[in-house]
Amino acid sequence: MTLPTTGPATGPATGAVRVVLVDDHAVVRTGLAQLLTGAGGIDVVGQAGDGAEALEVVRRTRPAVVVMDLQMPGVDGVAATRSILAEELGAEVVVLTSFSDNARIAAALDAGAVGYLLKDADPEDLIEGIRAVSRGESPLHPKVARQLLTARHAAPASVDLTPREREVLGLVREGLANKQVARRLGISERTVKAHLTSVFQRIGVTDRTQAALWAERNL
Repeated sequence: MTLPTTGPATGPATGAVRVVLVDDHAVVRTGLAQLLTGAGGIDVVGQAGDGAEALEVVRRTRPAVVVMDLQMPGVDGVAATRSILAEELGAEVVVLTSFSDNARIAAALDAGAVGYLLKDADPEDLIEGIRAVSRGESPLHPKVARQLLTARHAAPASVDLTPREREVLGLVREGLANKQVARRLGISERTVKAHLTSVFQRIGVTDRTQAALWAERNL
């Protein structure tokens, strides 16, 4: 079932951002739920202890944002992210993990996560990160942003983008919004976001402005 991709879902009465928490440690989920509920404007509508359960909870509760741990028994966070987005359930995924190595960052972004936060972040940064996702933005912890930039400097001059990624990036360079890119290419807005997330990681940038500048120099 394909849902509209004009923006993440919010609560029908309150306008609060609906959130599902996924972490294999119950004490972590409980602490996060208390933190987010107390923040205001965020409604924790479900919790899951692994990736398989996460998919079921998301199907049932239809949140706007899924806060996803990566390392869990059974279905891990990367696989769960891929499954949730493949079903187009209207949810965006932001990773919340203790790991900031390049491999995990790349795997999560390749799976379609739109943000990557670390568990040592300040509580306010997590709250703002979830709100940013609900606004269509892509929050990154400063350590993760640095990792991406470092990877960019260490990478060879040639970047291996797929033909579709080059098409999307070229239209971003022309100043088109995601919805316009989707219409031009005949694909969903969510697919455009997934391509851009992959492009950002591959070329080592953190937003579309930097990507457009990169495209000016390299396409």
